[in-house]
Amino acid sequence: MAWPLMGVYTTANADDSQGKSSTDKDEWLVLVSPFVWAPAMNGQVALGGVDAKADVGFREIFNNLNRVFMGNLEVTNRKLGFYLDGVYAKTSQSERAYGQKIGLDITQSTLAGGVYYRVYEYALGGNNVFGEPRSWRVEPTAGLRWTKLSTKVEIDPVGYSTKKKTEWTDPFVGLRMQADLTDRWTLSGAADTGGFDTSSKKTYNAQAYLGYRLYLFDNPTIVRVGYRVLAQEYKSRDFTGNTFKYDVTQRGPVLGLSMRF
Repeated sequence: MAWPLMGVYTTANADDSQGKSSTDKDEWLVLVSPFVWAPAMNGQVALGGVDAKADVGFREIFNNLNRVFMGNLEVTNRKLGFYLDGVYAKTSQSERAYGQKIGLDITQSTLAGGVYYRVYEYALGGNNVFGEPRSWRVEPTAGLRWTKLSTKVEIDPVGYSTKKKTEWTDPFVGLRMQADLTDRWTLSGAADTGGFDTSSKKTYNAQAYLGYRLYLFDNPTIVRVGYRVLAQEYKSRDFTGNTFKYDVTQRGPVLGLSMRF
């Protein structure tokens, strides 16, 4: 789970004269959320008997980032929801160790799919600019996160090169929350943990966003800015018989939007 979309929709208003909902609570909505995440990387990668630091700072992000795609798709009826969240990124870096230059290329594809259910909602009074009640909402979530990883290590000037491709799928459980600060501003956050020694040893994901409501192309939209952390630790054997290890934490700012259709 990488993009909490709460706040583009809420429980519908009640009609004062009829005592009926002004919108259909069983209506299914589609939310599309492109976003840009600029993470620094910190950790360790072991491949072919060579240990290399995965260390890319904020100033190096755009120099080391070759290709990237990120986005989120969600379907919800305001109570129950399903989502898919994808991130694809390729980075290249080099470092010096023991007098030699070590090059490290990492290509990572991550796809998280999950379900959530709203278990608690507290009215904060008044409506937002979409005509929906302001509230604080709590939504437990669970799902699976699939990761495909390609790593390549090169050592100059000896000309040594080795690479590894692998993929794994982890279960995760988490919690999403949001509070409507005003009729336009909203604060949301989400966190999950997984792995549990099933495929990977452990993984955790946490994020927080400040959002602003507006209409874009006549569609209810929230523009968001925030911060995200994703950590994964995975171990297996490579073709040399050595341990392949990917123990990396990615953290950085996020900018994006959520549009409802």
